Amino acid sequence: MSLILGIESSCDETACAVVRDGETVLSNAVASQIGKHAAHGGVVPELAAREHLTALYPTLKEALDTAQVTMQDVDAVAVTQGPGLMPALLVGLNFAKGLALGYGKPLIGVNHFLAHIYAAFLESGNNVLTDPAAYPLLALVVSGGHSSLMLIDHGGNARQLGCTIDDAAGEALDKAAKLLGLGYPGGPIIQRTAEGGNIHAYHFPRPLTGAAGKPLAPENRYNFSFSGIKTALLYHVRNTSEAERTLAWLADTAASYQEAVVDVLVRKALQAAKEFQVRGIVVSGGVACNSALRARFEGKVPSGVSLHLAERKFCTDNGAMVGGCGYHYFRKGLFAKMDIDSFARLPQITKVPFL
Repeated sequence: MSLILGIESSCDETACAVVRDGETVLSNAVASQIGKHAAHGGVVPELAAREHLTALYPTLKEALDTAQVTMQDVDAVAVTQGPGLMPALLVGLNFAKGLALGYGKPLIGVNHFLAHIYAAFLESGNNVLTDPAAYPLLALVVSGGHSSLMLIDHGGNARQLGCTIDDAAGEALDKAAKLLGLGYPGGPIIQRTAEGGNIHAYHFPRPLTGAAGKPLAPENRYNFSFSGIKTALLYHVRNTSEAERTLAWLADTAASYQEAVVDVLVRKALQAAKEFQVRGIVVSGGVACNSALRARFEGKVPSGVSLHLAERKFCTDNGAMVGGCGYHYFRKGLFAKMDIDSFARLPQITKVPFL
């Protein structure tokens, strides 16, 4: 049995978790900063870093107490190395280094993007990771910073089919909520506002899908772009008088806008699944909490293709996904040196650690 402490601080969530053998989550403590950033309409990196400094030790204590273990019981310290906000990442990484040095534990640097993919296998109770018949897998990671499709084979080889070329889906939802005066964070608010709204009331573009009648460049077949949807919403709001902005208009606007985002994500994922004859689709990341997105995948995934939706509690940033993913580095003896540094941008990924 191996216990891995996972530490996450890539953005505005301070999180620590204890995970046993890469799957069983013994604790998953999260300190949210939403209230601190709401006044600014988005995450302020320097503020996030200061909040991490304050929250990391109490969050660690909560995680250890809930799991009923001590640092002496932990076998390794896994920490998000990147991508993310550099000031925030550095706080978590240096905290993890101190713990590893102080308690004589191996240090593991985890890619935040890969941890999001792995989140779909936490507490899953299935044998997907070890079943050759479950591959190839298509992973869709959708969050405030990522909208990416990755193809993974049973040997752990990975190929990024596409990513966002401007704004990610989560960012598009956050900006939409701000344009509509709904507050922050945008994703959950847009979903609540859209309930009861008509998804066909207004048309918003589906960028890079060929839906506008323009030829789609081959290199953009699986790329995403959500800046055009945001611009369309801006003009939609500007062209609507104050008198016309009723609660029904707001619900219809949110529903139609959300539908455009969901449609693009699902359409491209299913297109890739068909082209590459995948056996399973993984959907994870903060936007994977969205009920409309989850329902669309559940209704559209073809027979013969398994769907792996990360549990909502593991979709947003959390330490469990870091600890779970880190376990696979641990069992392979892939430890980091104490001079490792954080990285802000997603590097090219050709292998995943959990296969």
